[in-house]
Amino acid sequence: MRIALVKLSSLGDVVHALPVAATVKRRLPHAHLTWVVERREAMLLAGNPDVDAVVPIDTRSWRRRWRPRGVADTLGAVGILHRRLRDSKFDVALDLQGLAKSGLVTVATGAPLRIGFDRQWGREGRLNALFTNRRITPPAAARHVVEQYLALLGPLGVGEPVREFWLPVQPRAEARIEQALMAAGLKPRQRLVVINPGAGRPDKRWPPERFRALAARLVDDAAANVMVVWGPSEQEAAYAIADAQRGVVLAPPTDLTELIAVLRRASVMIAADTGPLHLAAAVGTPCVGLYGPTSAVRNGPSGEGHRVLQADDGRMTSIAVGAVARLVADLLG
Repeated sequence: MRIALVKLSSLGDVVHALPVAATVKRRLPHAHLTWVVERREAMLLAGNPDVDAVVPIDTRSWRRRWRPRGVADTLGAVGILHRRLRDSKFDVALDLQGLAKSGLVTVATGAPLRIGFDRQWGREGRLNALFTNRRITPPAAARHVVEQYLALLGPLGVGEPVREFWLPVQPRAEARIEQALMAAGLKPRQRLVVINPGAGRPDKRWPPERFRALAARLVDDAAANVMVVWGPSEQEAAYAIADAQRGVVLAPPTDLTELIAVLRRASVMIAADTGPLHLAAAVGTPCVGLYGPTSAVRNGPSGEGHRVLQADDGRMTSIAVGAVARLVADLLG
């Protein structure tokens, strides 16, 4: 059986889909699994033993180039992708994304069985349903997004799911982060709290001044060292948190493998509903998740031992510094 798994983005969603690949590989060991993913997130799948092939695509650049000069390049890239997918002769396609663009990729696989979510599921469910022919409504018990993704394996007769999150270990990245921690005066086995101030949407972000107050409190009251990690467009907020604060250091620029190396060494990770939070949970680091407009029940850190704060009114500003500090102190013991 040749299976195409279509989960294009974003970072946290690709992490949440990893158990689907693990389950396919363990329960259908003779299946050949190809994952179609955005180029930016493809690094997460490098060397994954549960994935036989990775097809990176770049729909972000396609959208940017959808102008007269770039149309030919975009159409050429789409044509190459279409031929590659058809040449793979897939039997099954799993659309975990549930969007119109993922539906287009799913139908481009040419798989006779195309499994996706019911048309009432997700913000583009009705459009996405045009491209699938087996539509699943996850059971009520599948409250977390990981469980909802796993529900799409039902038509394949897959048994007990495998809730494993394989992430790459890159020796150069590990060594670079060790050097960075040593340069910052952070020794192995010291309490290290990692903060990420970013999120994909402004309404999902906790104010930087709250993170700054929290960092100071953790240094003074919990004897913790704090490192602020940041990604594209987050550097200003990260500086605002770490600037001239005793016991608080700014992480160096990191790629995904280096970020994973930082998170493996953390005692606790604090972030809003964003990719780095889910990376931390995937490597087994205890997390404190801050949730406003999104649901902690559906999108919270996966696994045991985490803590979440859900703003009753959906506003991140309603989450108090003291409440977060108490949860972190609880995890630090």
